[in-house]
Amino acid sequence: MAQNSTKLNQFTGQKYISLETFKKSGESVKTPVWFVLHDGAFYVYTEADSWKVKRIRNNPRVRVAVCDMRGNVKGPWLDGTTTFVEGEERVMADKLLDKKYFLKVLFNIATKLNRHKRAMIKIAV
Repeated sequence: MAQNSTKLNQFTGQKYISLETFKKSGESVKTPVWFVLHDGAFYVYTEADSWKVKRIRNNPRVRVAVCDMRGNVKGPWLDGTTTFVEGEERVMADKLLDKKYFLKVLFNIATKLNRHKRAMIKIAV
């Protein structure tokens, strides 16, 4: 556990992670995303019909690394496995993301207006 905690220290105070997902061909796709780290897991939310969600449904294996808003990686990669969360865990993750990112609160309003569904992704490393 201590080793995992040390690996996660690099994400403290960061705004973006690069989320690397994999196509069926094995080719990787890197996307900078907002995240929150809670109890040793990353939580990321995105459009439910996005390509990254489709890739994760086909292959739950991902990698994450600290990056800037343009996706330029600033630290070592960590391997992870994804699951989609709902219920109380999703509510908790949404609240943590809302607290960290003021703009997400505005996106929540836009999401309700345009009725886009969102997915909450949990990444265990």
